[in-house]
Amino acid sequence: MPGLRIKKGDRVRVLTGKDRGKEGVVMRVLPAENKVIVDGVNVAKRHTKARTATMQGGIIDKDMPIPAPNVAVISPGDGKPTRVGYKLNPDGSKVRVCKRTGAEL
Repeated sequence: MPGLRIKKGDRVRVLTGKDRGKEGVVMRVLPAENKVIVDGVNVAKRHTKARTATMQGGIIDKDMPIPAPNVAVISPGDGKPTRVGYKLNPDGSKVRVCKRTGAEL
């Protein structure tokens, strides 16, 4: 299984599912499951019990993971979804680049 090209902090757009078209920032990447957690996308209601005197119980909104292939990174140049490629710099470092515009991510 190849490594994920999506990193924490990337701005992404959801391509399929009930939240299609929504945009958000990747809060967490789960490479073992090939999933990502995006802020404000795929939100589920979670009923929690108060564990301590200070922790309050009730119904909270929790962001659930979505499959990584269902999201696309937003291009910094034009704000449209793009694929991610890699480029080697002359100094030997490897950087992620936008396939649409060629800009660095």
